[in-house]
Amino acid sequence: MGRNNERNIKKHNDKLHKAQDKAKKAVMDRKEKLKQITKKFNEGKSSEDNQIEQ
Repeated sequence: MGRNNERNIKKHNDKLHKAQDKAKKAVMDRKEKLKQITKKFNEGKSSEDNQIEQ
């Protein structure tokens, strides 16, 4: 019986895909957080600009 049986291959692929999904989710979370930070910064900056103009 070899090591490359169906059960071991499936277990390995499941573990690999889980790790890939986790990494992809981390990247998406970072992008979303950066978007929120940028949006908050731009909102703050625009309100400061409005105060300066008045």
